Amino acid sequence: MKKPTSMAALEKLGRVRLSKSFFMREFLYSEIANLHAMPNIPDDPDLAIEAGTRLCEDLLEPLQDRFGRIAIRSAYRTGEVNAFGNRHNYSCARNESTWADHIWDRRDALGRMGATATVVVPWFADQYEKGSDWRALAWWIHDHLPYSHLYFFPIRAAFNIRWREDPERRIDSYIAPKGTLTKRGMANWDGEHSDEYAWFSGGTYEIGPRQ
Repeated sequence: MKKPTSMAALEKLGRVRLSKSFFMREFLYSEIANLHAMPNIPDDPDLAIEAGTRLCEDLLEPLQDRFGRIAIRSAYRTGEVNAFGNRHNYSCARNESTWADHIWDRRDALGRMGATATVVVPWFADQYEKGSDWRALAWWIHDHLPYSHLYFFPIRAAFNIRWREDPERRIDSYIAPKGTLTKRGMANWDGEHSDEYAWFSGGTYEIGPRQ
């Protein structure tokens, strides 16, 4: 598929179904692009679709199946949009570190494909705002999904979730305790961590649908 240059072509791209619940259109919205009137359209739609499909099928669908509807806060960015965000301190990293991350249609320096979305799990956000520990959700994902990187943020326990070829499986956070929760080589990286999220199974809390 060529980069869309007409309304009809852009509509066609937006209608691409990445998985049973997700379509490309919802991943193309960007506050930066919207506010500054910048197009946020992939230069390489085929690569963006392929990477986005893996993100949706391998990570977002299982997450939604387990916890109920998830909300997309941020996802795909063009190199131009991301670079603009970096220059203006809009919480965007340099482009070179964002390839195969928020820039879905560019492989990283090692040639790996990847895609990131910033999401909120509304059910978990409610529990977090009542005082639940963000690490419970982080460890559940670590034990159950083939993610590459998670990065948690204080507002509603939103987090970046990245799919990438040759996954890193690392968790970082801006929520206390800040820093790296786990990464390859740390003692807590291996094994399972079900004690951290045992309360998901019932008790005081009602959880979303399971597969």
